[in-house]
Amino acid sequence: MNRLAEETSPYLLQHAENPVDWYPWGEDAFERARAEDKPILLSVGYAACHWCHVMEHESFEDAETADLMNQRFVCVKVDREERPDVDGLYMEAVVSLTGHGGWPMTVFLTPEGKPFWGGTYFPPEPRFNMPSFRQILLAISDAYTTRREELERAAGQLVEVIQAGAERPPSTEPLTSELLTRAVSALRAQFDPANGGFGAAPKFPPASTLELLLRTGRDDALEMVRVTLDHMAAGGMYDLVGGGFHRYSVEETWLVPHFEKMLYDNALLASVYVHAWVVLGEERYRRIAEETFDYMVRELRLPEGGFASAQDADTNGVEGLTYTWTPKEIQQVLGEDHPEWLQPFEGRGIIRGELPAEDLQRLFEERQGREQPLRDDKVVTAWNGLALAAFAEAGWRLERPDYLQVAVSLARFLRETMTGEGGRLLRTYRGGVAKIEAYLEDYAAVANGLIELHWATGDLHWLEDARLVATQAQEFADPEHGGFFVGDHGLVARRKEFDDHPTPSGNSMLAFVLLRLARIWGEDDLERAAVAVFRLARPFMERAPAAVPHLLSALDLHLSPPREIAVVGESEELKHAALAGFQPNTVFAFAAEPTDQVPLLAGKGLVDGKPAVYVCERFACQAPVTSAAALQEASRPSAGR
Repeated sequence: MNRLAEETSPYLLQHAENPVDWYPWGEDAFERARAEDKPILLSVGYAACHWCHVMEHESFEDAETADLMNQRFVCVKVDREERPDVDGLYMEAVVSLTGHGGWPMTVFLTPEGKPFWGGTYFPPEPRFNMPSFRQILLAISDAYTTRREELERAAGQLVEVIQAGAERPPSTEPLTSELLTRAVSALRAQFDPANGGFGAAPKFPPASTLELLLRTGRDDALEMVRVTLDHMAAGGMYDLVGGGFHRYSVEETWLVPHFEKMLYDNALLASVYVHAWVVLGEERYRRIAEETFDYMVRELRLPEGGFASAQDADTNGVEGLTYTWTPKEIQQVLGEDHPEWLQPFEGRGIIRGELPAEDLQRLFEERQGREQPLRDDKVVTAWNGLALAAFAEAGWRLERPDYLQVAVSLARFLRETMTGEGGRLLRTYRGGVAKIEAYLEDYAAVANGLIELHWATGDLHWLEDARLVATQAQEFADPEHGGFFVGDHGLVARRKEFDDHPTPSGNSMLAFVLLRLARIWGEDDLERAAVAVFRLARPFMERAPAAVPHLLSALDLHLSPPREIAVVGESEELKHAALAGFQPNTVFAFAAEPTDQVPLLAGKGLVDGKPAVYVCERFACQAPVTSAAALQEASRPSAGR
């Protein structure tokens, strides 16, 4: 056993019995590196990563390789999901050095933490036009001994380049709707009309991009949404038997997935399918959404109320073994082999097609009896914030009180178990231990989820809590250049992130949250903080809109005419009538009785003792109405919430 045996991360624990003398990320490793004048070998991955497992079996479990690592380096293992700051910093370095990145990631650092060389997967023997891992180790060790000054100079320059990226000045160009129009045109140029999605294989589920397209209401945009959603759900990438989406498709038709299932993908995609059901009126989208929510509850929900991070791609070292079938296996369950349902995959088959519901249920029951892939039962706060928003909205939209109860339980877990000293959020939880100071994305996603929970329940407490969490997130702000840093965890450089793949960046989500809260609280400072993000990221929105779709959705909110709806008094009918339809640029506030706690609700009361709805624009409100019918007759925006 090495030092990782004391950790809580399933990924780190997977390496606890390696002969490598692993350290977790921390000062102990750097102290030893300085004392022994050795470089750091940093290895970064995550529990559901197939190639991480491959490299472990090939190299980290090999005694000869481990001995070489231990003699010449101080070896540090990091779970990228626990430490997105470490992963993001050194991934940027690797991409700068090699032109590409991925996991497992291997980076060599000076004892001060500055990166001087790195890459991703390395084989145990030379192949794929790559040297072996042992050859890399010897070459790096020799270079560190013989060319130390050169390596340290290059490492210092690389850190300066990374730090300079966080100090980029804001754009002075105007923020106009033309950015949104150009973004849709750029997406249309990348769209695959035959299979849906954008670009070539591998294809990742473009949840935030689809949300942006749904907001436009344009026929061409909605057609891209429809084609993509239908092809993603055809089978393979989508698990027809058990519900839920795998991580991505290795080819263009969404058939052959990389089989891990991630909480964040399923939370984001479930919301997209709910919104598509509302906008497009296709019942199949509601079915996919419900099957995805049900999958998350069944397979990822923990007894404490939070959600596990992921399920592995492999079962017994074989990728997709749990999820694939042979005709004989199907025949044993159904009495017929149905080869037309199976698409070939490594000697087995992936189910795709229109299967009767009763056959799917029987196959599911049979599959549940198989050995299942490992589950990474670590809670990641940001991803649970995404799940909170998804379950809260689905609860009222789909009239599923069970989903709403899941959301309430999750919110309590986040605000109790995942909250530490001073009311600050923590990043991860497992086995009764919550730890690591939260990052920008954690605060932003939780604040957004709490807003959605207020809208779903009408409980004012959740809205006030959202404001508190968003206020705490602003401690990551850069007052000089605008925007927000990833975190403040003492690394060699501070970074800002804007890329919305695979999840909305902390900057994108917080800008979105601040705009919503600005319109509920009537505070210009909140809106200015969001606009500072837009100005800083404007070059990305113009040159690479596909990389920042959630940020563009936030910009759409900023550019839309402010519209606020306040409901005072206890009336589920009025609340649902106010929320009805797809109104992404409207904000809401609910109170069971008159209150001045929230500015949007201040000065608004019952009408003749009846609950009332106030429709406002910049806090200038129409006459209140007391019935759903009267509200429907009131002016409504062409593209609602």
